[in-house]
Amino acid sequence: MSESIASSSPGLTLPVWVAAAAKAALQVLLGEPFNAEQQLDQGSDQPSLQVPVCSAAPLADGQALGISRCDPGPGLDLTRDLEIWVRVTWIAASQPALELQAGEGVGRFGPEGDVCVSGFARELLERNLLPLLPPGRGLLVQPILPQGRTLAQRTSNAAFGVVDGLALIGTQAEVQRSATPDQLQQVLADLRALAADPAFQGRLVLVIGENGLDLARQRGLGPLLKVGNWLGPVLVAAAEAGVRDLLLLGYHGKLIKLAGGIFHTHHHLADGRLEVLVALGLDAGLPAAQLLQLRGAASVEDAFQALDANQSRALGQHLAATVEQRSQSYVARYGAWSMRIGAALFDRSRTLRWWGPEGEKRFLTLRD
Repeated sequence: MSESIASSSPGLTLPVWVAAAAKAALQVLLGEPFNAEQQLDQGSDQPSLQVPVCSAAPLADGQALGISRCDPGPGLDLTRDLEIWVRVTWIAASQPALELQAGEGVGRFGPEGDVCVSGFARELLERNLLPLLPPGRGLLVQPILPQGRTLAQRTSNAAFGVVDGLALIGTQAEVQRSATPDQLQQVLADLRALAADPAFQGRLVLVIGENGLDLARQRGLGPLLKVGNWLGPVLVAAAEAGVRDLLLLGYHGKLIKLAGGIFHTHHHLADGRLEVLVALGLDAGLPAAQLLQLRGAASVEDAFQALDANQSRALGQHLAATVEQRSQSYVARYGAWSMRIGAALFDRSRTLRWWGPEGEKRFLTLRD
């Protein structure tokens, strides 16, 4: 029997709570008694999860509803105590199958788009629900987040084209803390393990955020290391570990902080993104009217959208080059290493838009 872990610490991501509520709902739909402690299978190489569920009950016409309450563990997280409803409904199917539908408060890619769900979230649902389905039955799974639409206004979802609610993203069950010392120590341990691998060739891609991780995987990049907000210490540690070519891959609204010399990027500690963008625009020779436009923009993405194509290209390339320069200078404060740092920035459509000179030189094959 596989080892199990509880949901108390370090906390579980939103897809786990959705899967637990969905499984509880399916069980009562099958006529089984309500089970307040759901066991979720993560796969043969991962421990099972014991996840508490608030309630579940059958509804009319082959439907049932399960409810859980998100516990992301210690630290700041807007999903804390978020109530999660999952409605499940029988659908016709020639073989067991799941159909995922966005309910109220769940993010979509555009008003009529698909539900915004990570591969991990979908796989977790399939792994735990499909084995329970009777032959010839399919299941419609509709997560509902009653407070999701309101909470989404406090996230960067809209910057990536996600509307109407919270995205069901996450690449693992446990919450990763991007602003705590424990998270930094985990990243440093992962870095040491990568560098100690006999197959390691001195190249590393640091990805910032879930969208960066997803994009990097789509491009087949590797080795990958997802880093949170402690970028400065990780850059220095990479140089110490023998990395020679390093690529920073991230959203322009995040990496712009490095261009301003801010190497711990959590928004609770420092922002100044538009101020940095205005300074870069001044360096790039933008006229005063455009600089004022940048200063008054609602976001970095909106600021770029307000420029014409030539201005946007020039400013974006300067931004990427400055990220490289400031990162290289940061590392040089702590030692003389041969590591060269490249930068690649993507926009809210997750399109790689701009490259610095080092990124262009060392990772040219990643271009569209």
